[in-house]
Amino acid sequence: MTRIFTQLTSIAAPLPLNNVDTDKILPGRFLKTISRTGLGRALFYNMRYNSTGDEQPNFILNRSPWRNAGILITFDNFGCGSSREHAPWALMDFGITCIIATSFSDIFYNNCFKNGILLITLGREECEKLMTRASTPAQANFTIDLLSQIIILDDGHNIPFTISKEKRKTLLTGQDDIETTLAYLSDIKSLEKKRPGWMPHISKDLIL
Repeated sequence: MTRIFTQLTSIAAPLPLNNVDTDKILPGRFLKTISRTGLGRALFYNMRYNSTGDEQPNFILNRSPWRNAGILITFDNFGCGSSREHAPWALMDFGITCIIATSFSDIFYNNCFKNGILLITLGREECEKLMTRASTPAQANFTIDLLSQIIILDDGHNIPFTISKEKRKTLLTGQDDIETTLAYLSDIKSLEKKRPGWMPHISKDLIL
């Protein structure tokens, strides 16, 4: 079971960068744990903190109101680099459960959905407009409605988005890959019972 996502109302933080890799999202020295909690403080560590561990005052997530952001807006190829699942864990632990970008790395994209994070792909112009709004505290509060597949801005303007039916179902139901597979258990058992007929060398002891 993964996290269920239906609707989110939160501060959106602009991060106007391309090619933010997973080592920027979570540096490799923080990969020693297998726990999904506690990694939020290390999110974007090399950008958020200086060499003495103090916050960089100009970094967006160190400033109010964006230090409470649940939505991140960025540009091309977000999440590129290594396939570390710790990167989505750090985002989730920080509180970011929706990312809007012009494109994402494939592995990072799938890892996020498996951890209950909604990724929305929009055109460059739309992302730039959302970043401009998010850069102003009074306009930085967005609502993400997955049921209707729209982004609702504070002026009532709606921006539609699309994701695959499978990804949408994963977030709305909270089912992980194992639970999705188990929904077809009766069909799997039926196939296994028939298998000796066309694979007679398979031992019956292996049949479910």
